[in-house]
Amino acid sequence: MSFEAITGVTQAEAAAKAAVVSAEAKAKQMISDAEGDGKAVVNAAVAKADDELVKLRQQSDAKTEEAVRQLKKELEEKKAALKSEAGKNIEKAAALIVERIVKS
Repeated sequence: MSFEAITGVTQAEAAAKAAVVSAEAKAKQMISDAEGDGKAVVNAAVAKADDELVKLRQQSDAKTEEAVRQLKKELEEKKAALKSEAGKNIEKAAALIVERIVKS
């Protein structure tokens, strides 16, 4: 082989090695960029999920408070009705007691 051929092969090998090194560096950079982008997407998804969770908790709390208010109102109404009924029964019981005492 001539000196020029050997020099050409050597230069081609050097260029190939440089191309491999450049490709490896580019691949590493692409992987790093992809990981960074992936982390950013995951972080954004987590933040969005946290926001939605807060909203759902607020809605749930509001519904629960309304249900408690409604139940309390219903229980107060039942309590008033039972007191009224008890008052009527006390009057009937007192009348029976008086009647029995009078008849004795």
